[in-house]
Amino acid sequence: MAVSLECKAIVQIGALLMTSAVPAVMRQKMRPGFVSIRCIVETRLRRRTPIRLIPSVLMKIRTLFSVLAALSAVAVASAKSVVDIAIGSPDHTTLVAAVKAAGLVETLSGKGPFTVFAPTNAAFAKLPPGTVENLLKPENKAQLIAVLTYHVVPAKVMAADVKTGSAPTVNGKAVNLVASMGKVTVNGANVVAADLAADNGVVHVIDTVILP
Repeated sequence: MAVSLECKAIVQIGALLMTSAVPAVMRQKMRPGFVSIRCIVETRLRRRTPIRLIPSVLMKIRTLFSVLAALSAVAVASAKSVVDIAIGSPDHTTLVAAVKAAGLVETLSGKGPFTVFAPTNAAFAKLPPGTVENLLKPENKAQLIAVLTYHVVPAKVMAADVKTGSAPTVNGKAVNLVASMGKVTVNGANVVAADLAADNGVVHVIDTVILP
């Protein structure tokens, strides 16, 4: 059964709420409710079960989506790098801390282009206890760089352009991409928000940390 465009719009709204172009006050007020809605929608999208929303809710979603789409255009224009997008997302504080600890801010702020598969804080939390803390230690910097650069493809690839197969990473090792029925996975990690564009590439949010 086809999933309505309104349901897909909810998922897109979740991605737009992470852009720095949306005022912080607005993000704080809107984000909790939409995170809950997005979780429900994404679960049903995966199960391909119908979602029925009353007309008044659909109208609000359509209106909000139009407003946030406009704000997203501002975000695309103002985002200087893929790093800026991560810094502007409250769901990527762990990733930002790791990028800074690895000394990769300057690299990923460069010309690129880069496609970054950005794990959320929740994705890092799924790793075994102590993993993140150990990776952030100065003596483990090389290992941290290896993990982070495994999430970066040296090209700008929008979600619609992803083809099933392997793709080289900045790490030197390849990742396995699967594009099927409008969904994208990388080494089994789901892309939960796609096409967050920057001047030097694009960010796709993933729900699992991938390891080389």
